[in-house]
Amino acid sequence: MLDQITGEHFRQLLGTSKALYLSDGSQIPVTIVSVVDKPNARMSATGRMPFGVELSSPAQTSFIDGPCAIELPELGLIEGIVVSRTPELGRAAGHVYFDITVN
Repeated sequence: MLDQITGEHFRQLLGTSKALYLSDGSQIPVTIVSVVDKPNARMSATGRMPFGVELSSPAQTSFIDGPCAIELPELGLIEGIVVSRTPELGRAAGHVYFDITVN
């Protein structure tokens, strides 16, 4: 199922809140902040366009990184998406930030 994900699945959700399901069974509410295509990471002209997704959450969590699941339009619940926490770096205090990279 991971091979079917495109940046458009996340672009449809820009600015909306979703649940990020962690492998321990807990959930973190996240907002889809941005989706950025990464054409320089593309393996071939016919392959999927690699992209990155930035997520933010007002929920304080000890989660750092690992496989998660998220509900996407047309695809349903997608499991095995690797999510990594990123530093705040001057963004809204009190939020935590995460990235998803899809090659």
